[in-house]
Amino acid sequence: MDLILTIFLLVLLTQAISWIGKSVLLDLVYALYQRLFNGAKVAQQRSLKTSILNTKKELLETSAQDQFAKWAKLRRKIDKELADLEKLNSELGSAKTAFSIKFNTAIWILTTGAQMVLGWWYRKTPVFYLPKGWFGPFTWWLSLPFAPAGSVSCGTWQMACKRVITMMERVVRDLYASAEEVPPQEPIKQE
Repeated sequence: MDLILTIFLLVLLTQAISWIGKSVLLDLVYALYQRLFNGAKVAQQRSLKTSILNTKKELLETSAQDQFAKWAKLRRKIDKELADLEKLNSELGSAKTAFSIKFNTAIWILTTGAQMVLGWWYRKTPVFYLPKGWFGPFTWWLSLPFAPAGSVSCGTWQMACKRVITMMERVVRDLYASAEEVPPQEPIKQE
């Protein structure tokens, strides 16, 4: 019974990740990662942006002809802060790319890789046996590729679980969509 549940939960996890989307999960997990490990750089980036905006505001209020020395000093300060911000953005961008590669690898290992390993490890183990005569001559097909005749193999069980979960997703989406589309009806007035 453990193998049935393990395969079902693994397929459910894979489908849930597919429904949510890897990019959405990546953004959520990366935001958490950034708060925990790159908080100082993010705070520095935020303060640099604020400083640049304040300096630009001050630069716009300064006349380039009347107060040239002050204007030139503010311009050099903005240029330096923009260079620092660009460098910091580059560092954070490369950190996100590295995190993305590691995250996608972990997702693949947890879903596809785990399904492949589970299917290979239990390739000759029946998930469960079928009563004789249920599917007639097609019973052998359910035991492909290596499970004993009259049983259901891991690969077949994975396909069946995925198909049922996908059908349930469609039913829920259709019910949700039809509930949104139905406009409220006004009560009928009797005269």
